[in-house]
Amino acid sequence: MKLIQARKGQFVYYNNELHKIYSIKPLAKKSILMFRIKDMEQVACKAEEVSFYKPKHMDSFLFLGAKYTLREDQVAEEGGYILITKPDPDYMDHYALNEFEKVETVEGKDVITTRQNTVKFREFLVMVPGEESGSNDISYYDKSKVTESQLQEDAQLEETLRKNEFTPSIGDVYLNLENRGVAMIVAITQEEVTLGTGERLTFKALHKADHWSYLYSLNDGGFL
Repeated sequence: MKLIQARKGQFVYYNNELHKIYSIKPLAKKSILMFRIKDMEQVACKAEEVSFYKPKHMDSFLFLGAKYTLREDQVAEEGGYILITKPDPDYMDHYALNEFEKVETVEGKDVITTRQNTVKFREFLVMVPGEESGSNDISYYDKSKVTESQLQEDAQLEETLRKNEFTPSIGDVYLNLENRGVAMIVAITQEEVTLGTGERLTFKALHKADHWSYLYSLNDGGFL
């Protein structure tokens, strides 16, 4: 289904692959800003170039190189991911449609995420690692158009992303995909960085965080 009105957070297909809209610029020629879910590659396009998709129970897809299956009938686990599909945040919480959140604590069926959001069980689907039997693979809109080489690249994507990790440096600037804010690394101690926002993350956590994306370094001025 083609989008009539785009909305931040929507899952969409673009160039046959699953993406998520992170921002909309109504006056821009390419008004839809999104990232490819399997590897966080950013892209801009027009609304008429994408097709809307609503994720549901037993859908499976690639996220940061790894396969996950969405389940509405399982309790989340600490360290795992959830996808917020029916957001109803309290006034102290900050999350929206189709956000990926990492679980820090499980309280019954509800969770507290690493971003200190309390998310109720009815608001999310659990992202179970792996492609479960009977699941619906939504990584591609039309699977018949997927080449064998693409499938091979997907199978090796997690390892490829790991090999392509780089050591962050002071002056590296990151884009927050949730609020379009930017932050620079202002300090590094051993395996931990401090962003200008005050947030402290390990190298691995920064690389894996679904809401921080590397933009450029002040050291060379070049965009990624």
